[in-house]
Amino acid sequence: MRHNLLHFSITIVLAFLFALFLPWWSVMLAAIGAAFLVPLKKATVFFIPFLGIFLLWFLWSYYLSASNNFIMAKRIAVLLPLEGNPYLLMVVTGIIGGLAAGIAGIFGTQLRRLIKE
Repeated sequence: MRHNLLHFSITIVLAFLFALFLPWWSVMLAAIGAAFLVPLKKATVFFIPFLGIFLLWFLWSYYLSASNNFIMAKRIAVLLPLEGNPYLLMVVTGIIGGLAAGIAGIFGTQLRRLIKE
């Protein structure tokens, strides 16, 4: 349990710091780095980075959208088949980031095993 929380925290902190200087795929670097530093087992290898980045991207998109009364999010949600729902757009955003981070977490674990063994 302690490893899960540590991995979760490292993933979020690294992703936030990397996002200040790098493009969207920096979440993948954060997940790889966290998986390399803190080993996880079985399904948690995917789900801990997924949940960390999902939460980060959902809250970050909410914060950015709330500052302009969700005007831009509503317009983008109209362009996508989301019926103008900005909250659904934020969930989709979180899922996309979470999938990228989860797959990168698996890669980071495999990289750790390759180097350590």
